[in-house]
Amino acid sequence: MKHIAILGSTGSIGKNALSVVETHPDEFKVVGLAANRDVDTLEAQIRTHRPKVAALNERAAAAQLRERIRDMNGTEVLAGTEGLQAVATVDEAAQVLEGIGGSAGLFPTLAAIDAGKDIAFVNKEVMVMCGPLVMEAVRAKGVNLIPIDGEMSAIFQCLEGQRARQADIHQLLITASGGPFRAMPVEALRNVTPQQALRHPNWDMGAKITIDSATMMNKGLEVIEAKWLFDVPLSKINIVVHRESIVHSMVEWTDGCTLAQLGATDMRVMIQYALTYPRRLATPVPRLDLLAARTLHFEPVDVDKFPCISLAYTAAEVGGTLPVVLSSADEVVVDAFLANRIRFTDIPAILRSVMDKHAVIPRPNLDDILAVDAWAKSAARECIKKQNNI
Repeated sequence: MKHIAILGSTGSIGKNALSVVETHPDEFKVVGLAANRDVDTLEAQIRTHRPKVAALNERAAAAQLRERIRDMNGTEVLAGTEGLQAVATVDEAAQVLEGIGGSAGLFPTLAAIDAGKDIAFVNKEVMVMCGPLVMEAVRAKGVNLIPIDGEMSAIFQCLEGQRARQADIHQLLITASGGPFRAMPVEALRNVTPQQALRHPNWDMGAKITIDSATMMNKGLEVIEAKWLFDVPLSKINIVVHRESIVHSMVEWTDGCTLAQLGATDMRVMIQYALTYPRRLATPVPRLDLLAARTLHFEPVDVDKFPCISLAYTAAEVGGTLPVVLSSADEVVVDAFLANRIRFTDIPAILRSVMDKHAVIPRPNLDDILAVDAWAKSAARECIKKQNNI
């Protein structure tokens, strides 16, 4: 039985991970759970799974949770960043599932790696901000870093078992559904509402990643993530629109052979593979019926319509701290859009403005990354204020 800790247990990834655990109770034991502020959901999860340690990032919420489970024995409730890191490093856990979104997942991820835990992760922002440092730590500790995100998991699976050199890879093809506005005229994007942007055609995800899908920023971030995760040059990483979301990504080799990973649009498949790797178990997910699918469509991505992709390629090409700026500022502008403070089309404009203002640090250390993270968020807020005053 594998003992696991789950960071971000009350979000969509965490809930799906617990669904996998409940499907295979003889395979997994949850020893740690952590979330941000959702007391009700975490309490229910604790009562079901009885972990050794649980944590809420918000201290007031953690105090409330501690009172609520006073009738239980065996679960310690912690708070704040140190609480999240305690869950990420709990002794009994062999693997940590990192489902916290954004820069908040940086310290727990690094702490888990330093503690020698295998990592199942979905937080592309950590890899975008800190890819070289994360991969250096993974190599130093000899742990497995297994992606959960659909496209990265697909590439990981296509590469798995291939006794090939990196030079044998012709290209990585990251598929994109195109989001809810794939067919919308570019001039109509200015009037898109948060409610419209949150209606993803294929996937049920959290608000941040759903908006990133609508702007196609998620694809740009995946390009940067793939560069570090698979040690592939930027010139060999491309995006193709595939609206059915059946082919989750592909690897094309120099001999012309292309391997693709296909499956249902259900995150539980990717989560379970990351937890059982290299084994595979049955899942409750409906199997892919290619006869019902009948046709698969592929088309080029429209970078003029979705400029966030070009911003991501620029950040990846320049390197240093520019990807940090892109990722950190994106957190702020997405929140502003969801709060109806800016328009949908303001998102890439503000990101470009913040990137243009940044003095890139070519080889940042962790302190540099944290400082730039704070600067980028502050700069984005200032741009939003100016935008609202126009």
